[in-house]
Amino acid sequence: MPSLCLGRIFAKNYFVQVKKFIVLGILFVLPITVYLFFATGKNNFVKLPTLTYGVHELSDFKSLDGKPLQLKDRITVLMFFGNDVEGKKANAFNLAHKIYKKNYQFSEFQFVALISEDQKEAALQVKEKLTEIENPKNWRFAIGTEADMQKVFASLKSNSVLTPSLQTNTVFIIDKERNLRGRTDDEDYGIMYGFNASDYAEINNKMDDDIKIVLAEYRLALKKYKADRKDEFRDTHLK
Repeated sequence: MPSLCLGRIFAKNYFVQVKKFIVLGILFVLPITVYLFFATGKNNFVKLPTLTYGVHELSDFKSLDGKPLQLKDRITVLMFFGNDVEGKKANAFNLAHKIYKKNYQFSEFQFVALISEDQKEAALQVKEKLTEIENPKNWRFAIGTEADMQKVFASLKSNSVLTPSLQTNTVFIIDKERNLRGRTDDEDYGIMYGFNASDYAEINNKMDDDIKIVLAEYRLALKKYKADRKDEFRDTHLK
């Protein structure tokens, strides 16, 4: 009888140890597996494909308060509202709710809508309405001529069309190097140069994901830069 009890105790302890090793194994292996899954993904899950290089700079435009604007060193959602800001108001609100509101505090992130001179008052009214959604401090209206807008639009080299009123529902993601980012293998469209701002589902299900990827990419780059600077300081001053 004592040997039977000892056997049961041994078996119980054995299974407890085995269970412990299995749990520890899962905790150790799972993060590595997840990392390898993402690291071997088609776009490494931290890179959104570049579709066009060198989008034309906004040096010919001015903001509502007369200040210069630029794409360089900014992550930009670029919009074309042209000669009818009122007609694109719904698009602005879709974007403000689903994209801008969640990301506007990222210091180098901006929304820029290109408009003509006669739309300044309408733009001011829309910007005032945007305050009901979130602080529009990084939402800018860029005033320019028809030629200026055509030049920027042509430099995107997209498959979208600019209407005679210098508008399009398509909005574009431009990175800090003035490159157009988008999708090369979207399940619905194949190549996506931009996103239909009048389609709430497309903004919510596709553009939101891509904005997260671009912002994450630059956050990782910033962390790496800070880490490299720390290493450089340590190697230089703490030897």
